Amino acid sequence: MTEESSTTSHLSNTMTTTTEEMKITGGNTMTSSSTLSTEFYFHLAVIVIGVVGTAANALILYALVASKQHKKHALIVNQNALDLFSCIFLVIVHSVKLCDIRLTGWHGYLLCVLILSDNVLWWGITGSIINLAIITIERYLKVVRKNNPRSWMIHSAMALAWIGSIAYCVVIVFSTSTVVNGVCHALVIKNESRRLLYFCWNFVAFYVIILLIFVFCYGRILFLVRRQANVMAGHAAEAAASTYHTQMNHIQTNLIKTMILVCGFYAVMWLPNHVSFLILISSANPSRSLLSGYYVSVFFAFLYVCANPFIYATKFDPVKQVLLRLIPCKKTNVVNTG
Repeated sequence: MTEESSTTSHLSNTMTTTTEEMKITGGNTMTSSSTLSTEFYFHLAVIVIGVVGTAANALILYALVASKQHKKHALIVNQNALDLFSCIFLVIVHSVKLCDIRLTGWHGYLLCVLILSDNVLWWGITGSIINLAIITIERYLKVVRKNNPRSWMIHSAMALAWIGSIAYCVVIVFSTSTVVNGVCHALVIKNESRRLLYFCWNFVAFYVIILLIFVFCYGRILFLVRRQANVMAGHAAEAAASTYHTQMNHIQTNLIKTMILVCGFYAVMWLPNHVSFLILISSANPSRSLLSGYYVSVFFAFLYVCANPFIYATKFDPVKQVLLRLIPCKKTNVVNTG
């Protein structure tokens, strides 16, 4: 293997992609030491946020079960389960990438196409994006259309997020990855037109369409909620008489606000990654600063997965109440007050 092709392969194998956006190959050269340094600190940073995200998502799942919200909001539980899965494999995948493993035999090939290619990691991340869109549609149907999806529909949608994500990632990765001389060459597409086509497909499918769903559904929901609030303000006495109805409306509104924040966070954190990747694949010879910028954008995308539980912890009241009860000093204050 020539020095140029070796450097190109290294670039291809160290770049982490967005939702199945292909890694770059074909004639790019870069200083090996600087690339290794950037890669090393990137992996360490991702492992740290993966550990934090794993603990936080597990805690939120516990709070959802303890507050008995898991029966009422199965899709929210599925969202956190997907994020937890992603965080666990953030730690596993990037820990393995820090090791210099020479791949041999069928087990080496499996390690390449499942772990080193980020395949298993993207099962969770892609599924999380799909599930987020499903939650948005479910909220729209429930609030605007007054149509409560049946239990089998909800569980089918949850399964779709997992199965659809796994099937999509497996097809892409297995068709574009191989092991050569003990080195994993993952998600390699040398044809520039095909790389651009994959970028366009993934940008439209997993960003533009997802954002359109967010804007349309939550836009209609907010319009309806505001209109209902004005109506209820004119019937304050009747609203006060129905305490249970008021409480349920508060929980629904609180959940909608939480999900709008999650969706807005998704839009902000993923946009730099799509933009930087487009610039990267358009550059004939990407500079060190360009690659470093791409690593930063990928870090923000991963940070989104790990930061979601903190939104639930601070904005979703049933979860927040359970978590507050876990704080020792808070328990002491409650005892002293009583």
